[in-house]
Amino acid sequence: MIAQLKIVFQDFFDTIFGTQKVIRIGLYGPPNSGKTTLANRICKDILNSEEDFGEVSSIAHETRKINVKERVIMARNGKKVIFDLIDTPGIATRIDYEKFARAGMSDREAKQRAKEATRGVIESIKWLDKVDVVLMVLDSTKNPYNQVNLTIIGNLEARKIPVIIAANKTDLKSSKLDRVTQSFPKYPVIGISARFSKNMDEFYDAVLKAKKHIRKR
Repeated sequence: MIAQLKIVFQDFFDTIFGTQKVIRIGLYGPPNSGKTTLANRICKDILNSEEDFGEVSSIAHETRKINVKERVIMARNGKKVIFDLIDTPGIATRIDYEKFARAGMSDREAKQRAKEATRGVIESIKWLDKVDVVLMVLDSTKNPYNQVNLTIIGNLEARKIPVIIAANKTDLKSSKLDRVTQSFPKYPVIGISARFSKNMDEFYDAVLKAKKHIRKR
């Protein structure tokens, strides 16, 4: 009991007085890869929160603004990290309002969503100058070797930002984890299902390991 109280007090002291560096972890990836679903899972697992961090939808670009959860404390196997979790809008090279119209939106709604989604992509890229680690979330049922993902990886390499690739939706029969690992052999790839909390322990361990690769920029 005393040992537990010491841990709680130390976590509180570190957070309030800043004795441990707070790192910024950004969730990046194309639309509908499951970034916000993963953000919700992290908050439920670590913060025991039943409230969703963000809304999810089958229509692309549900997240169109940067969303930040500050001072998340994760402790595992004697190691601890304090981080701000940043959920970013999905990155796309082309945003067509007609796609939203086909999903049932009015022309006005579709055009507004496209405009907001475009601003969101710009903000996501700008935030790369602020994050310390990137969790790149990919839909493992889709071909990962495409222009959007290569653009993201290129930006991360240029900035020397540590990357963990979360190959999401492995609960689906069409998931092909090997295709993701073969496309990005330089990076740790963790197959997960954020929706059903599959393989999250390995994912969290990878997040803790990434901390030591952070460089001063």
